[in-house]
Amino acid sequence: MKRGNDRTRPSRRVRPARDTAREPRPARDTAREPRPARDSALRRVAREARPFLRARTGAILRLAGWSLLEFAQTFLSGYGVARALDDGFLAGRPATGLLWLAVAAVAVLPAVLAARGVFGRLADLVEPLRDGLVRRAVARALSGALGRGGDVSTRSLSQVTHQSEIARDGWAGLVLTLRSFVFTAAGAVTGLLALSPALLLIVLPPLVLGAALFVGTLPPMAARQRAYLAADEAYAAHAGELAASVRDIAAAGTAEPTVGRSRALAETQLAASRSLARWSAVRVVALAVCGRFPPLLLLLGAPWLLRNGLTPGGLVGALTYLTQALAPAVQALMTMLGTAGGRLVVVLDRFTDAPPPPADAPRPPAADGSPPPHNVARATPVAELHAVSFAYGPRAHPVLDRLSLTVGAGEHLAVVGPSGSGKSTLAAVLAGTERPTGGAVRWRGRPARPADATSVRVLLPQHAYVFSGSLRDNLRYLRPDVGDREIAAMAQAVGLDALLSRLGSLDADVEPERLSQGERQLVALGRAYLAAPPLLILDEATSRLDPAAETRAELAFAALPGALVVVAHRLSSARRADRTLVMDGPRTRCGTHGELLRSSALYRDLSGLWEPEDEPDEADATPEPKAPEEERPRGGEQAVTATPPPSPV
Repeated sequence: MKRGNDRTRPSRRVRPARDTAREPRPARDTAREPRPARDSALRRVAREARPFLRARTGAILRLAGWSLLEFAQTFLSGYGVARALDDGFLAGRPATGLLWLAVAAVAVLPAVLAARGVFGRLADLVEPLRDGLVRRAVARALSGALGRGGDVSTRSLSQVTHQSEIARDGWAGLVLTLRSFVFTAAGAVTGLLALSPALLLIVLPPLVLGAALFVGTLPPMAARQRAYLAADEAYAAHAGELAASVRDIAAAGTAEPTVGRSRALAETQLAASRSLARWSAVRVVALAVCGRFPPLLLLLGAPWLLRNGLTPGGLVGALTYLTQALAPAVQALMTMLGTAGGRLVVVLDRFTDAPPPPADAPRPPAADGSPPPHNVARATPVAELHAVSFAYGPRAHPVLDRLSLTVGAGEHLAVVGPSGSGKSTLAAVLAGTERPTGGAVRWRGRPARPADATSVRVLLPQHAYVFSGSLRDNLRYLRPDVGDREIAAMAQAVGLDALLSRLGSLDADVEPERLSQGERQLVALGRAYLAAPPLLILDEATSRLDPAAETRAELAFAALPGALVVVAHRLSSARRADRTLVMDGPRTRCGTHGELLRSSALYRDLSGLWEPEDEPDEADATPEPKAPEEERPRGGEQAVTATPPPSPV
């Protein structure tokens, strides 16, 4: 039933708990806490990069294999020019000179053809990185949303939509540039050694000096890049709060301070961007030292080199290496490291604090040190409420008032009560989608954690979720590895076989608007049956089924090893349950059907408003039939959830 019918819930207009703009921020955000200086961002990223790269050693080797063609092309470009001059044109043999030039020119063709292989192997390194980052960001967003009662982290949103693409593009550019630099520099250095080892005395000093100057700018650039991303996230978070609070801001007349806050955040982001740009300008000097000084020094030292055995062809070949291969490769590498490389390290570092997959806490050993017996898990309750209270607002009357409840493994519990008594609220608290204002919720003996929710429970509300796609995809939504044989057994057990026959096959397209509400509930029930969670909570999830179909589904779920909690739509659900919890606001009573008839006046009232029906055979059960008037209970179809006559409090 609808939660808006809870009698103790305040009006939607005055509910303060939903105002995200005014919601107090957590006192501690571990994702943004400063880390020890010794554990730098580069070290953290390198720690996680090593297993990623080890797992893709084959792709790296194939990429290097294709890049060997670029090494050969670089080597032959300068060496061919040198030989064309010394052995050809200067020696009076133009044919030999033309032949060496042709060799240098033809060497370009394999390198061009290798580009296809390089980009094919590049995808094997880039796409898995981006997919892994998105999974981390989504895991953080889901964990944060469950932990804050549905508030999606704007930081995770920025990571999924913006920062993951920065990492993807930066990683792709870095791999291409680094690969090109390594094999181009190797080809150029090998060619210089082949021409004259003395050339390295001229070329290496400016390269080393420029590289040192460039490396010196990396730490401040990384700090400025991190500050820029933090300012971007802060502005995105502020914009998200404004979008959810425009009406409140206008009503409270706080537009001016809000605009001031927005302006301050924008100016902070602008200042961070300018600081980043200033440090980028410093790198121009390092690029000039690496790219412009080696050819200049080579020309200045040419007389000395020629006197010490360097041939004219060797001098021209060295200039070819420096101007056509080595200088462009160094400049491209420094530009990439200075821009995309810095962003890449900072962005990847912001993904390193994603929450790891939840690990089950080790079970304590026995008193004698022996391992725990196999039946310990079975003896541990699936879910427990310890003096749980819940109210929709600080001054609202509690819907749950110090309620304690234990749901054992394999138990079938029904929850009944009049409209507004808090049944749906209890289901939400038990499932962890609402946090209690007092008390504790435990799952399988441990405090309930949002990260464990998907592995512990499945909550089915009254309005079933069915998406456009095949019936198979809808049924396997919670368990993608399920086979057709299990789906067929589920359809027979839950009562989905009639819908399956009507659609024709599991691969038939499902259009939610063409299904009745009862059929949608059957699809959701089938999905939950295949998932077989330790705790299944049906919050009127069978309200659109006829009594026979409801009975069939509940009996199928009761046969599963997990615990079943049913917020009852009909009192027949209570008769089938092992225990029944009767709710009347903060007042509750739990027991079997017979015990409650003797001890609970409210339960007797609900039973008096309902007459047992002659339930049709299960084979004839179809969703949403309209029973003849004389077969309906006197209290109406919703008799078990209808508000009874007022009783003294």
